Amino acid sequence: MTTHDVVVVGARAAGSAVAGLLARLGHDVAVVDRADPRGDTVSTHHISRTGMVALHRWGLLDELRATGAPELRELTFHRPEGTVTRPLRPSQGIDHLLAPRRYVLDGLLAEAAVRSGARLRTGLTVAGVRRDGSGRVTGVHGPGVELSARFVVGADGLHSRIARSVGAAMVGRRPDGGQSRYAYYAGLSRSGIEFFLTDGALAGIFPTHDGEACVWICTPAGTGDRDLDALVRRFAPGLARRLRDGRRTSPVSGMMRSPNHLRAAWGAGWALIGDAGFHRDPISAHGISDAFRDADILAGHLDAVLRGRADERAALGAFQQYRDAAVADIFDVTCALGTFPPVTGLADLMRRLGRAVDTEAAALAAAGNPEAAAPAAGTEMENS
Repeated sequence: MTTHDVVVVGARAAGSAVAGLLARLGHDVAVVDRADPRGDTVSTHHISRTGMVALHRWGLLDELRATGAPELRELTFHRPEGTVTRPLRPSQGIDHLLAPRRYVLDGLLAEAAVRSGARLRTGLTVAGVRRDGSGRVTGVHGPGVELSARFVVGADGLHSRIARSVGAAMVGRRPDGGQSRYAYYAGLSRSGIEFFLTDGALAGIFPTHDGEACVWICTPAGTGDRDLDALVRRFAPGLARRLRDGRRTSPVSGMMRSPNHLRAAWGAGWALIGDAGFHRDPISAHGISDAFRDADILAGHLDAVLRGRADERAALGAFQQYRDAAVADIFDVTCALGTFPPVTGLADLMRRLGRAVDTEAAALAAAGNPEAAAPAAGTEMENS
């Protein structure tokens, strides 16, 4: 048994981010995960402007660029009637986007959390939460692990054990989304992010590390084909021609039916962030930014509670209120995109998504945690 201010379950984008922020603010934080965050995971990689704002304020954006993630400054839209390319409009101090491999991004965040003072423990499976006589969550337990904490943060993804263990209610639910498939390719000519809009599908290219690109396609659930190449040939022949010049370097990954739901974000002694609290179809490629936004806002509210400056109910209620307001428009647009309207409607929804992300990024820039300074340099990540 060890005792901490906060135990974070899940050490990927959301968990390592919130652990690092709370540790920088002076709190005793343990973050646990079954796996090493420096491994790969299912992801479309794109970090929207909201996520870039968070990385910049945390002092990690330059560090991520230094890993070789290409700076993406152009957006290209391929439609049946033609192609349009435009530069990314600078806003909130951000003039480019990134689409890093997850083993690079998550490893960097975990290392930053450890440098800031968080204790990372991998190879541990959390079975559920511990409670006191009043029902308040007071820690977590599992094979070989008993951790006590003033707060438990569930950052353990779509199938969150913490969410199930605390009985987090569904506060918003939409029909399941479509299917998504992706793989990595080398040898593709690339100058930025590309989208291929067609009736019945949305596909794209996100340039990433090592001269490779994530090539993806989203289609309605039950489309039939699970083979990426077959789907691309069927729905995006222009992209299929591009792939002839490249070489696939990975197996095909993805999700065959994507849940769209919003869970209660907090209760007595616990909170949920990232996919554990809010999951939507990956067609909007906003999951990493959701994780960063939640981590940033929750860290500020938890810090106030831990220091005795705010009432828990008021502070965590404000966190959920902020999250719900932040995701509302993007959730609506994502679910609408997942109906795969004709190309004109798809283009209108993508423009609306861009406006919603800009609004969210501006709100996060105004509501951030300036007290959570960048992590110190020079401390290696420790696993136990």
